[in-house]
Amino acid sequence: MELVAPACNIFLRCLLLAFADCHVYGREHVPSQGPFILVSNHQGSIDAPLLNANIHRSVRFLAKDTLFANLLMTSFLRGYGAYPVRRDGRDLAASRWALRQIQAGYPLVVFPEGTRSPGQMKKAHHGVAYLAVLAGVPILPVGITGTERMGPYWRVVFPTGRITVTFGEPFSIPAPDGRPDRVWLIGQTEQIMRRVAALLPPGYRGVYGENTAPFQP
Repeated sequence: MELVAPACNIFLRCLLLAFADCHVYGREHVPSQGPFILVSNHQGSIDAPLLNANIHRSVRFLAKDTLFANLLMTSFLRGYGAYPVRRDGRDLAASRWALRQIQAGYPLVVFPEGTRSPGQMKKAHHGVAYLAVLAGVPILPVGITGTERMGPYWRVVFPTGRITVTFGEPFSIPAPDGRPDRVWLIGQTEQIMRRVAALLPPGYRGVYGENTAPFQP
């Protein structure tokens, strides 16, 4: 872990400088210490490495289980800070792992949509709200644009075009009155994703396009 992630992050930053027009806004909002949950829209396969390379901290994230196809890929992804999760959003082992990482002090990257949503946001799974209230840590919203053109995973080593990463201000969700039920979780997830949508141009917001603050960058 000590070598894989830093080496990959340096490599990707060099690739972005060489091939892409990458702009990062709001980096001052990224906490310099302590755990938090980074919540982002998911445009393309480069999104997780892109965030990892721009946070400048050792992060953890959940990746779809099909990527862990063999021992070599599993070793690499584990070294990079990833853990497999089922795409249906109902994975107790992954949730427990994520909570352990947060409790150990690591930032955790989460894509609540569960899969790539090129062009426009789609409805998110509400597990992110449950994880946030269990962990009791701030949420850092992030909006990504420009990576929807990079579908295949090999494009991670050849990023092109204009890419923007916009970090919003950290916030916390209110503690529920008692055990969080489905209605509460859905409502809080809606608020979380609207914070993400507010960092995107209107055309990217999809199902979260209404009653959302204007795009700033």
